Amino acid sequence: MNRFAPSPPSPPSPPSPPDSRRLTDRLLRSALTEESRVHQPDSFTSWFAAARERSGLRVDRVELDGLRDWGRDPRTGALRHRSGGFFSVDGLDVRFPSGPVPHWQQPIIHQPEVGVLGLLAKEFGGVLHFLMQAKVEPGNRNHLQLSPTVQATRSNYLRLHKGRAVPYLKYFQERARHKVIADVLQSEQGAWFFRKRNRNTVLEVTDEIVVEEGFRWMTLGQIHRLLAVEDIVNMDTRTALSCLPLAGGTLESALNTSDGFRDALVRSCAGDSGTAHSMTELLSWITEHRAQGALTTRPVPLGEMSGWDSSPERISHTSGRFFSVIGVEVSAGTREVAGWSQPMIEPHGTGLIAVLVKEIDGALHVLMRAGVEPGYVDGVELSPTVQCVPESYEVLPGPARPRFLDHVLSARPERIRFTSLLSEEGGRFHHALNRYLVVEADGEAGLLEEPDYRWVTLHQLSTLLRHSHYLNVQARSLVTCLHSLLAPRPG
Repeated sequence: MNRFAPSPPSPPSPPSPPDSRRLTDRLLRSALTEESRVHQPDSFTSWFAAARERSGLRVDRVELDGLRDWGRDPRTGALRHRSGGFFSVDGLDVRFPSGPVPHWQQPIIHQPEVGVLGLLAKEFGGVLHFLMQAKVEPGNRNHLQLSPTVQATRSNYLRLHKGRAVPYLKYFQERARHKVIADVLQSEQGAWFFRKRNRNTVLEVTDEIVVEEGFRWMTLGQIHRLLAVEDIVNMDTRTALSCLPLAGGTLESALNTSDGFRDALVRSCAGDSGTAHSMTELLSWITEHRAQGALTTRPVPLGEMSGWDSSPERISHTSGRFFSVIGVEVSAGTREVAGWSQPMIEPHGTGLIAVLVKEIDGALHVLMRAGVEPGYVDGVELSPTVQCVPESYEVLPGPARPRFLDHVLSARPERIRFTSLLSEEGGRFHHALNRYLVVEADGEAGLLEEPDYRWVTLHQLSTLLRHSHYLNVQARSLVTCLHSLLAPRPG
């Protein structure tokens, strides 16, 4: 097969079961509905402002050696909570002989417990709504963001902090009583977490639910619209929404328009058009990269890592780049516990997370990369075309510079189909900001595939998202951003 040209269309998949097609239709209706049919006494803006006013969040920098309830392991120097729960910060030795940087050491968060990212869905007036939470996190630059119904680590919901119970958790502990829309284990940032996983679950309920303070029913369209607003929709919401089966054969007839880009996006989701690669070819390509096993890791003492300076205040790279480990003291009136201390990862610089897209045989395709990060369970996950902090490359060798970074940075405004500055996980990362971009490939530039890249449709990405560890968390965020473009926009 010529890898630089689209392959013939794959044999058609068996038709989706009627229930599956109906669910896709219902999700689509919710995505196209930007006015809620639930009677709510105030607008989103006033509700969110009131939640911010109530939160009373305060975050102060403190020394790592002064963190309440935390200490350094006398043998390894690792930062650990006295309860033995929550998470630890350890040292990791990484070897990647075929990579541009063949060997390095770094701090990494070790959190072996599986967290819950849960969304409750309920139909009102024939439209699916999702119960969203206005939640504060210590690492959020603006403190308050739109979060899933439940966003909790195992240590939190077992109440190791001796605080209040997590609202609505019982629904996700008794999920068999409700209709499961999505339920899959997914990874988090493989550069900063060691094999961290969360259970992304969406349940449809028919029960009458008392809406607690700080929660609100919203349509998918309302949430999607807020993605374009800087730093409102948090990472956990974005990853949970990406797992929704918003793909299927009924989309194209429902959304046929005169907007060429949007039509191509609809066909990409519908899965009825030709694809550059069959699913069998894509799975084989991913398996080939995983089988190479090029990256290996082993633990090292946190206080003895090469290239890092450790002090009572922080742990930082000697170059001043990449990230640091810092300590914070937190007080928050609307969390399960009123105050606590913890270490956090603080990135140096704003990241760039971008995908190139183009139309192939009438369907929009996304250029995905087989990305390697030390914390992945399977070593390789599909990542965006570009995923980096550009200023870090001033101290890295030239070959480390991402292949399509310059193409994305030089994109003309009319080629940029989505742009928004969004935060990463605010429970562990301090002011981790990335610019998310969807960019139409310009002319012939970037159209040829290389061994680490493949053109993939949204339908194929949705198929992979039914399973664990195929798309990294940044790619899942961009899938949700692309889904937000299904609704027509004025102008």
